[in-house]
Amino acid sequence: MLITREDVKKLCHLARLEISSKEIEDVSMKLSDIVDMVNELRTAETSSVLPMAHPLDQAQRMRKDKVTEVDNHEQYQKNAPLVDKDLYLVPKVLE
Repeated sequence: MLITREDVKKLCHLARLEISSKEIEDVSMKLSDIVDMVNELRTAETSSVLPMAHPLDQAQRMRKDKVTEVDNHEQYQKNAPLVDKDLYLVPKVLE
């Protein structure tokens, strides 16, 4: 599947990314390759594969639930176009 220059520009706008016009062609080719790889993976037969929580069939080790990072949400939300009461405001997508 070919990702066009317009697709890349639209994705960059939605993701709030800025890339130069020189980089668009390279990004377009790389994204097209990724989509092609995912489409190739879809053809793999997986009906006989059992879901598993761990590839080595081991129990998950539990750790204590403790805070390890400081709360920087106010700093992160400075980049957001719309924020209200610590929530990101986005356009309505469902009616």
